Amino acid sequence: MAGLLGWPGGWIALLGISTYTPNWVVWIFMPYFIYGFYRFFNQLTYFPWAFRMRRVLREYPWQLLEGVPSGLGKHPEARDDGIWFEFQNPANPKEKIPLVFIKHQRSYWWMKRLDGPRTKPHRRAQIEPLWFAGDPRFLSVVAAPGRGGKAPKRFHMLYQRPAFDSRCAPESWGATPADLEHASRAGARNLDALSQSPV
Repeated sequence: MAGLLGWPGGWIALLGISTYTPNWVVWIFMPYFIYGFYRFFNQLTYFPWAFRMRRVLREYPWQLLEGVPSGLGKHPEARDDGIWFEFQNPANPKEKIPLVFIKHQRSYWWMKRLDGPRTKPHRRAQIEPLWFAGDPRFLSVVAAPGRGGKAPKRFHMLYQRPAFDSRCAPESWGATPADLEHASRAGARNLDALSQSPV
């Protein structure tokens, strides 16, 4: 919310200042005017995802996970390219399920901290332990530990593409009707085909 108000507020303030200064001063402020517009609209696009994350957090409790596998390249079992985390399947702990950062907005911070050849240990330590809420078969929220590890920060929504895209065939990964109901209440869509098929 601070960003949503701060960027246009700064834009208006500089515009007011520029009306009382020589014309050439406007050109000095021009980078901020352009970037301020970008950041303002970027903040607006975050709101729908914030509401989705809130819905997930109402349905699933936080878990603190240590040593969650992650990577910067394509996961061999993921349908999408991108940086990823790998979680245990709740129905089969021996099976691993990748969750890819499909939406790249706000993912740069995470990209610098996931396992990769150039990842520095102190950066990786900033996401240990990982805060996780959700079901990796459908959708979840991840967060980094806050100061002293007491509260989560840097919230990010991760999901399997079929949870929001009806063009993708969903996969159950052994989900029970109760699991599907939880995922539906958390905001996952397109679960009818799974609920009608044998588990």
